[in-house]
Amino acid sequence: MGKRFNVTGTCIPSEHYMVNIDSKIHAIIKDYIQMGSYFTINRARQFGKTTTLYLLEEKLKSNCIVLSLSFESADDYFESIQNLVDGLIMDISDSLCAQNIPDDIIEKWNSPVSPRFPLRTLGTRITELCKSCHRDIILIIDEVDKSSDNQIFLSFLGLLREKYLRQKTGRDTTFKSVILAGVYDIKNLKLKLHPSEESKNNSPWNIAADFLLDMSFSPEDIASMLLEYETDHHTGMDISAFSQQIYDFTSGYPYLVSRICQIIDERIAGTASYPDRKSAWTKSGFLYAIRILQKESNSLFEDMIKHLYEYPQLSTMIQNILFRGIRYTFEPNSFIINLGTMFGFLKEHNSQVIVANRIFETKLYNFFLSEEESNSASIPAGIDAAPNQFISHGMLQMDLVMRKFYEYYENICLNSSEKFLEEEGRRIFLMFLRPIINGTGNYYIEAQTRDNTRTDIIVDYLGQQFVIELKIWKGAQYHHNGQIQLAEYLEHFNQDRGYLLTFNFNKHKKPGITESICKGKKILEVIL
Repeated sequence: MGKRFNVTGTCIPSEHYMVNIDSKIHAIIKDYIQMGSYFTINRARQFGKTTTLYLLEEKLKSNCIVLSLSFESADDYFESIQNLVDGLIMDISDSLCAQNIPDDIIEKWNSPVSPRFPLRTLGTRITELCKSCHRDIILIIDEVDKSSDNQIFLSFLGLLREKYLRQKTGRDTTFKSVILAGVYDIKNLKLKLHPSEESKNNSPWNIAADFLLDMSFSPEDIASMLLEYETDHHTGMDISAFSQQIYDFTSGYPYLVSRICQIIDERIAGTASYPDRKSAWTKSGFLYAIRILQKESNSLFEDMIKHLYEYPQLSTMIQNILFRGIRYTFEPNSFIINLGTMFGFLKEHNSQVIVANRIFETKLYNFFLSEEESNSASIPAGIDAAPNQFISHGMLQMDLVMRKFYEYYENICLNSSEKFLEEEGRRIFLMFLRPIINGTGNYYIEAQTRDNTRTDIIVDYLGQQFVIELKIWKGAQYHHNGQIQLAEYLEHFNQDRGYLLTFNFNKHKKPGITESICKGKKILEVIL
C-alpha cells in the first residue's frame, strides 16, 4: 500500500506524505536541547506538535536517552501526588526498557516509593538515573496541558525547576533538557484556572526558554511534500504554484495544508468531474477542495467554535475585525489577543491583529453569518428570490448580483437606522452574496486591504473571478482614489471588470448604479 496524506495522529515518513521538517528538528536540537534548555512547545490544536516530538525523538535517541511520555490519558495521575509519582515511575520504566537500559538500572528505578515523601523520592530517583546512565537524558511530555490547571501538576513542575537550578550550580544531576508540549502556555496557567483558583497563577515554569521556532509551513516546505507526491503519481502539477496557492489560503497551518491535499487526492480525484489525479491537481480542483473543507465539520473547526462560545470577548473582537474593519494593535499581554493567538485564530501582521488565514476567516464569516440568519431580529431577512436566478449557463452573473443587491438594500433602508447600516453594511452584503455562491463558489476577504473604510472581496466561481470593493464614502477625492485602487487591484488579478459598492451616508447623496472606466478597467459601481 502506498503513502497517503495524514491529518490524524502522528505522521510517519515511511507511511505518509509530509513536509520535510528536518531543518526545524535540527534547529530545536541545536538552539534548545544542546544548550540544556527547558522549554514548552505551545501551539494551536493540530499544529504538528506530536509529529515534531516523534521526529525529534527519532533523531535524538541515537545519542541520548529519550523519555517520551504523554498526559493524554493520565487523568488519574493527578488524583494525588502518590498517583503521579507511581504513574511516572511506570511510564519512564517502560521507556527505559524499550531503549535497552541495563536491568540493574531499571530495577533500581522501580524500587518502592516512600509513601510519606513520594515527590522527594522521585527527585532522588531522577538524580540516580541520570548519574547511572552516562548519557544525556531528555524528558518529553506531550499533551501536558491536559492537567496543567492542577496543583499536583504545579508541584511536579516545581520539582523539575528545583533540580534544574541545582544542576546549574553543580549541586544536582538531572535531565539535560525537558520539553513540554500542549496548547496552553504553561507559563500562563491562569488561562485554564477556575476563578476560585487564582492563587495558582504563578507557574514554577519560569525557567523555561522562549520557544520562538516558526512551526508553520512555508511554500518551500509545502513543495517538499508535493514533490514526493508528484514523484509517485506524475500529475504534471506546477509544484511551485500549487504550494504558493495552498500557502495563500492556509498561511502554512499544518493541518489545513495536509487536509487540502488529502481531499484532492482521496475525495476529488476519480470523480466524474475530475476523473484522474492530473485533472484534480489543478486550480479548479484546489478550489473545489476549499469548498469541501469549508463545509465539513472537523475537530479543528469544532474546537474553534467551542472557544468562541467559551470566550465571548474573543468572539466580539473577531466579529469587529471581520465585519467592521476595526483595527486592534497587537499587544501580546492582552488576555484576549493572547488567547486568540494561542488558539491559532489570530496572528500579528504589521503590528495589527488579523485572522490567521483565509480558511479560518471564511469559516468564521460563515459561522457568524449563519448565527445571524437564525436571529431575524438582528439582521433583515435574506433575498426572497431563488439564488439560481443569478446563474446562467453555469456562469455567475455578477452584474445582476450587484443590481439586485441595490434593490434589496434600498428596501432595508426603509426600516433601518443609519448607524445600523453603516456598521452592518458589509455583513448585509455577505449575507446576500453567500447563498448565491454557496456550494459552488468560494469567497474570501483580502486582509491587506480591509479596514473600517475599505474591504476587498474576492469571489471564485467555476473558474470565474470577481473583485468587489466595499467602501464608505469619505468625499469625492477619496472616492476617486478608491476607483484607482480598484483598477490597480484588478490589474493584479488580471481582470478587466470590477465592482465598487459604496455606502454613502450623506444627506444629499445620489444613490444609483453607474458604469465607468478607470485606467482601462471597467467598473460597475453601486452607490447606496
